[in-house]
Amino acid sequence: MVRVLIALCLLAAYAGYSALVYTRGTDAPAAPPVWTAEAAAGKRLFQKHNCTACHQLFGLGGYLGPDLTTAWSDSTRGPAYLRALLQSGGSRMPNFHFTPGEVESLLAYLRSIDAFAHEQP
Repeated sequence: MVRVLIALCLLAAYAGYSALVYTRGTDAPAAPPVWTAEAAAGKRLFQKHNCTACHQLFGLGGYLGPDLTTAWSDSTRGPAYLRALLQSGGSRMPNFHFTPGEVESLLAYLRSIDAFAHEQP
């Protein structure tokens, strides 16, 4: 009988919490970043080459490469390091043979992601 009461209490708590979330919701999501044309082109390249298979943005993606959410402002990486990796690859990152324009677009995208991440509380 005690197990049934515990199960019913858990079920009631779950139902109440679900009703709260689906009626009142959670905090409103932040507005998405405003992309420049160059950053939008970088986003398309990021998606085309499936960069999230290895890298994360905002905690979502693969684990082979580093999280790139704040790579632009990271004191150990930063723009020069990112540019070098995009131009020639690395030990675990293949060389995609990006053109200079594609490198700049990807850097603009990563700069926009970084700026958006720092705006969040």
